Amino acid sequence: MPDDETQTPTLNRGPAARTSRELHAQRLPGAGEAPAPWLLRLIAVGLVLAALNLRPAITSLGALLEEVRDGLHMSGSVAGVLTSVPPLCFAVFGVMAPRLARRFGAGAVVCAGMAAIAAGLVIRPYIGSTAGFLAASALALMGIAVSNILMPVIVKRWFPDRVGTMTGLYSMALALGTALAAAVTVPVTGALGGNWRTGLALWAVLAAVAVLPWIVLVRDRTPAPGLPAPGPSAPRPAASGTPAEAPSLRITRSRTAWALACFFGLQATAAYITMGWMPQIFRDAGVSAGTAGLLLAVTMAMGVPLAFVIPRVASRLKQQGPIVVALGLCGLIGYGGLYLAPAAGAWAWALLLGVANCAFPLALTMIGMRARSGAGVVRLSAFAQSTGYLLSIPGPLLVGVLYQHSGGWGLPIALMAGLMIPQMAAGILAGRDRTIEDEC
Repeated sequence: MPDDETQTPTLNRGPAARTSRELHAQRLPGAGEAPAPWLLRLIAVGLVLAALNLRPAITSLGALLEEVRDGLHMSGSVAGVLTSVPPLCFAVFGVMAPRLARRFGAGAVVCAGMAAIAAGLVIRPYIGSTAGFLAASALALMGIAVSNILMPVIVKRWFPDRVGTMTGLYSMALALGTALAAAVTVPVTGALGGNWRTGLALWAVLAAVAVLPWIVLVRDRTPAPGLPAPGPSAPRPAASGTPAEAPSLRITRSRTAWALACFFGLQATAAYITMGWMPQIFRDAGVSAGTAGLLLAVTMAMGVPLAFVIPRVASRLKQQGPIVVALGLCGLIGYGGLYLAPAAGAWAWALLLGVANCAFPLALTMIGMRARSGAGVVRLSAFAQSTGYLLSIPGPLLVGVLYQHSGGWGLPIALMAGLMIPQMAAGILAGRDRTIEDEC
């Protein structure tokens, strides 16, 4: 791939003479010196810490949803709106991520995203109203949204020869953070006197810690692959050899991009319904609050090993359709069990739905595989994730409405199972051996 950088850092001077830009400079294929090992290690730590914070805002709320509903006097429909806020924010704010990265640099945007997560999580439990709770949640979710989009971009830039490994690493950390929040929120809340506000606010500490590694990259102004150099106008160099795929790429003409967006949206629908409502399904079936939180944790924890394995396996296959079908079948069996015997087979259904939820790292992997260039990855990541999250908005809300008006979980679970069919179809199309550049 042609070099996206127009300057090569000078690294043959003494440490005291090196500028901040030089210390942070990245060698893209064919460019100058490689970044310092300590910087790569710091970025890897930053990726892991950021990924740990991309879901606790959601799963900690799912574990305490009944207490939050009682405390803020929410109806089932309003709670459904609350569980639909994450995909809405991801769709709205995710579109802004590439533009913000061009203006300020990807590292600076992720740093600000972690700060927004910390602020939103510490504010929302104490604001005292449903509207305020939603607004503070949206602040945290805005930080999650931009970080979601930029993770593949940062991996592509700093670890171009280890995309599969680093994608697996941060996907594994994301799954771990998701499971941790689901597992410990209820017992920690109990240990702190049963105050759900404190139990939710504690997750702001983890987000505050995640800000620290990214401070080093706040002043990094070198462009990521597919993005022009950050600046007020962010002009793109016109020099010979500079890739021009991004401006000419009409991604909406690509069937693969649309299939990937639909696959991403349907797996996101399943994930946010699971994170927002599964503990309540088990609690209504007679399972205790603590055990329901652990069951959600088991579901999310399945992503820890599988999020590392699936990207590596998928990257070795020309077509990812067989993996899509295997994950979908696990989801169908899990939903069937949840419908027929939610309490009796609770642990088995939690495991199977956890396997089905690993469609997320698969989708991230396919984003990297369905584009040939860094520019294509940036455009495809923003399009597939933003469009996908937009498509996923009605799902959690519809589950809340069906639950309230039917008085049970039969119809919502049937809806969840039914959505697995188009998810598998879209995944098979997205997993074909082709790139968006071939179609645009």
